[in-house]
Amino acid sequence: MRDDAKDPDGERMPPPPPREILRLPSFAFFWCATTLRAFGGAIAGVAFQILIVTVLNATPVQISVLSALSVAPYLVLGFLVGALMDRWRRQRTLVITSVGRALVLAAVPVLILTDTLTFGTLAAVILTLGVLTLFADSAAQPLLPRIVPRRSLVQANARLGQSGTVAETAGPALGGALFTALGAPLLFLLEAVINAVAAVLQSRIRVVEPPAPRRAAGRHVGHDIVDGMRFTYRHPTLRPLALSVHVWFLGNSIVMTVFAVYVLRELALPAWAFGVALAAAGVGGFAGALIAPSLGARWGAGRAILCGRALVVVPWLVLGFAPLTAETDVALTLAVVAGAQLLYGAAMGIEDANDISYRQSVAPDAIQGRMNATIRTVNRAVFLVGALAAGLLMSAFGFASTLVVGAVVFAVAAVVIVVSPLRDARHDDEVGSG
Repeated sequence: MRDDAKDPDGERMPPPPPREILRLPSFAFFWCATTLRAFGGAIAGVAFQILIVTVLNATPVQISVLSALSVAPYLVLGFLVGALMDRWRRQRTLVITSVGRALVLAAVPVLILTDTLTFGTLAAVILTLGVLTLFADSAAQPLLPRIVPRRSLVQANARLGQSGTVAETAGPALGGALFTALGAPLLFLLEAVINAVAAVLQSRIRVVEPPAPRRAAGRHVGHDIVDGMRFTYRHPTLRPLALSVHVWFLGNSIVMTVFAVYVLRELALPAWAFGVALAAAGVGGFAGALIAPSLGARWGAGRAILCGRALVVVPWLVLGFAPLTAETDVALTLAVVAGAQLLYGAAMGIEDANDISYRQSVAPDAIQGRMNATIRTVNRAVFLVGALAAGLLMSAFGFASTLVVGAVVFAVAAVVIVVSPLRDARHDDEVGSG
């Protein structure tokens, strides 16, 4: 059946469910490499935190600087890299960045063993990894629509979301255990090997990438960036999608900034219980990604995204209004917090696969890199604003009230979809149209 097939009454029928996407060799290589990098990234994240605190003995200011360096490339180079990804070969970029990450990570054991690991050298490592990750992420999203059929994008993104959720859930615990068992030098050497293997898998992807047309006389990369922003924010359905996800990132930055300190300090939840609650978010994310393709096919992209946007309001309202205190029984507190995290993860699992897939399916290939970079760069800028706002809100109104504010912001993100053409959007909408 064609994607635009209609029933006898003239109504558009949903496309038939695609076969299991992992049977497609190119996507299988892409998925394996992405999953390896996700696990490697989660493990490395914990390893770097331990290294910074226990080996480098960094001060609070140094820790803040190192944390900011991982985000800085997106804010400084995000738009430029997005424009480049519409002109460079995306598969080749993935391979080169994986090789680059392998080399940089392999340098960490050398720095440790030669006693040259300092704040400056570690900052250079983290900044370089951030730049390489920016290029890799900017290449991966626009490459996927060239690897899998359009109607299989939701299923493909759901598979990526499932493995990513497992990596985020299990990776930190695995990273801590490996750091203890292997020590820092061997662990970072293992990380280098993981990225080298990912590079080999990415090189096996078979994909046709036609060269970008030559720029007209007098045009430069700045014009490309502006064209990408103009396309994103003038498109009838991508504009509300971008605005909605920007508002979502604002709400998410607020609640995630306050969540840990509220649960651990205000509610006095033990560390082990906090870990269980975070794991519940991973379980919810996996479940949400499992049902995301069927919801997208049955309800359409817009309503599936709306479902996730609306659902995410509930757990933060519950946490904000629940009469929990430090004296509340630990089992009851854990049940409420874990339940909220389960619902939070499920909402993200549902909306992520449908959100990303709709972007990939409706934007022309020639502008995919710039469209995704525009949305992602603004998201990160908004996230920083939200994190700063959360600090002010916590100081002025307290932890629980700040969570409620975050829930209200999430609700605004859902309303943006309700009042826009995105509400009725489907994954088989025409490319370049709303």
